Amino acid sequence: TRTLRTTDMDALKADLDAFGISEEFGFVQEQQLTDLPDYYKKWLDLANNLTQLIESRELRDMVHRMPVLSPHLLTSYEELRLAHLVLGLITMGYVWQEKNTPVLPKTLALPFWLVSRRLGVPPILTYADVVLYNWKFREPTGNLDLRFPFPGGETSRWFFIVSLLVEGAAGPGIMVNCLLLHSIFRTSGMACFFQSYISGASKCFRWKNSPLLPRGLLYEGVSDEPIRLSGLSAAQSSTIQCFDALLCIQHEDEAGRKTFSYLKSMRDYMPPDHVQLIEALSTCPSLRNFIFSRPRSDLRRVYNGCVSALVDFRNYHINTVAKYIIVPANQRCLLGGACVAQKKGSGGTNPLVFLKNVRDATEKSIQYDV
Repeated sequence: TRTLRTTDMDALKADLDAFGISEEFGFVQEQQLTDLPDYYKKWLDLANNLTQLIESRELRDMVHRMPVLSPHLLTSYEELRLAHLVLGLITMGYVWQEKNTPVLPKTLALPFWLVSRRLGVPPILTYADVVLYNWKFREPTGNLDLRFPFPGGETSRWFFIVSLLVEGAAGPGIMVNCLLLHSIFRTSGMACFFQSYISGASKCFRWKNSPLLPRGLLYEGVSDEPIRLSGLSAAQSSTIQCFDALLCIQHEDEAGRKTFSYLKSMRDYMPPDHVQLIEALSTCPSLRNFIFSRPRSDLRRVYNGCVSALVDFRNYHINTVAKYIIVPANQRCLLGGACVAQKKGSGGTNPLVFLKNVRDATEKSIQYDV
């Protein structure tokens, strides 16, 4: 591996900054803001006590008594991200505290809408909110914990901590994405100018394709019509879509057209700088074509090994969803309990069908005659 020149390293660091990437943690936000200006104390108080307020059925009353706060004092990206997380959590709690409500009051809807508009993301809790930006180190052990816990206790906590660990473990791979592109495309004489891109619990997390909110959610003071938005889903992971783009995994054949359409729509829920990296990887010259146009079989074996690892990861994901979600839900239903098994997951898709389609498309990228 050749050593990058100083100018190469400077360009690489500029790309990492532009795309919101940490060299060590990938897309996980390294510096966690813990507070907002005192003006927003009511938001933080509600988020910090969310579980208790939901269980005591007090959250909606407190939101109704809350003044409409302007987001104009939020001046940094970190403050806007924390505000989006906080308002997203309060919104989820408000809508699903008891029987779902189709209207989000102006005290919550308007600031949430304005904060979301400044960030370039929808006004709903997203995967990035609860995984990339909702963590802290627990004192004094230094173990990972959630900044704002969810209802559901330890089960809920570990659900999101595991996702965070996966994102963090993939961090060096995201760094390599940029490094590899800088090296290969310069060697091959092809240019890929990143800077040209720099200038956008199942039913309880969504109000699109939701049987309980079929028309969506009305944001009071924002829109006269209900708004339909997909819920947080692992399909909103910028990391996984980056690996797909780099390895040229195609989800666009006839069988996978709906899958590709859904995956692409999930980019609307990602931080815009992450999307810009995915699109840069997607439109740059094909790494797969570059490798398979060369006579070196060792490069092809490495590529196939990377794709095989992604297939293994997706198989593990399928098995985990089946073991811990689908099977227990079906068993509870058969035993006469509440039939909570859903055909659709939190993002609005049939989880096993979707995951298998994605896995199968990944496997097709392996070329065995190497």
